[in-house]
Amino acid sequence: MTVADFEFRTSSACRYNNNDPRCVAVATNVVGKVAVRSTVSGQTVEFTADEWTDFLSGAKLGEFDLSA
Repeated sequence: MTVADFEFRTSSACRYNNNDPRCVAVATNVVGKVAVRSTVSGQTVEFTADEWTDFLSGAKLGEFDLSA
């Protein structure tokens, strides 16, 4: 599997501009895999579908809130 196999999309909440290009893109088109890519560096991290589901569940519960 290569990064070229993934079809990345960027959140509509991303306010990308040339002065502040910090966004992430996510690809879920490969069965059992999720890839997350930095729009700044192009670096990609891959997760299993289960890892991604666990991450989203934790995020929705506030597990990663910086103020906590």
